[in-house]
Amino acid sequence: MTGHVASRWARINGLKTAMLLGLLSALIILAGQALGGSTGLVFAGFIAIAINATAYFYSDKLALRAMRAQEVTPAEAPRLHAIVAELAAARGMPMPRLYISPTAAPNAFATGRNPENAAVCCTTGILEILDERELRGVLAHEISHVGNRDILIATVAAGLASMVMIVANIAQLGAMFGFGRDDDGPGIVEMLLFALLGPVAAGLIQAAISRSREYQADASGAELSGDPLALASALRKIEVAVHARPLAPSTQLAPASALMIANPFAGGAMRLFSTHPATADRVERLEAMAGLRQPAGR
Repeated sequence: MTGHVASRWARINGLKTAMLLGLLSALIILAGQALGGSTGLVFAGFIAIAINATAYFYSDKLALRAMRAQEVTPAEAPRLHAIVAELAAARGMPMPRLYISPTAAPNAFATGRNPENAAVCCTTGILEILDERELRGVLAHEISHVGNRDILIATVAAGLASMVMIVANIAQLGAMFGFGRDDDGPGIVEMLLFALLGPVAAGLIQAAISRSREYQADASGAELSGDPLALASALRKIEVAVHARPLAPSTQLAPASALMIANPFAGGAMRLFSTHPATADRVERLEAMAGLRQPAGR
């Protein structure tokens, strides 16, 4: 049943991601044309592309540095290397670089702009609380993120969201200095509304894209490992341990936190703004893949 359910969710999550990216693009086009015409749209696009291209090419270094991660050799972490080598070969990918972060909070993440430049990182906390079967489930999830090109998708989403932010800033400045034109363009009220609501809308869409990619990595990873219940068990353990040993919120950790398999902070954001789905929902889907329940429609 694993493959059938995974294929179904792959189609659903792929369609959802495409629709959300399209919605974000439409928001930018409408706002850019209304507030600044084609010139404003091109300006916002140029700035957003420059910022996010840098983030795309250096995302691995930024995330690994934020977590103080150190690369480990097969001699230093033989179990980790053996599991990742097996999973990467099964997925038809090159072996990623492996890192361990000296962090008590249990978590793991994958980064890198493509499979040839990928890295997988585990914290010391996750290595302590998971058995080998559960760790294999987590690593299959991370390998799937790389294989699904989720870093690229996240970068595109971040780039589009950045364009919304830039256009919103233009709208705010326009409203402050009276650039709104009620006769043939947006007025001051409309510009202020977009300046306030545009970034919120972009943030909601970007978070929804992130959640859809987490669901997809769960499904792809469970199919890769052939053991959905191992990942379900790992997610339950991680959630309990994160509440006991959360990371302290920090802007320095921002490059890594959204990449992690679970929200690393205690409490977390409102569900609509969360980059991670609820653990209970993820476990329910994984149990459906294992045939323990009927697949959910959402």
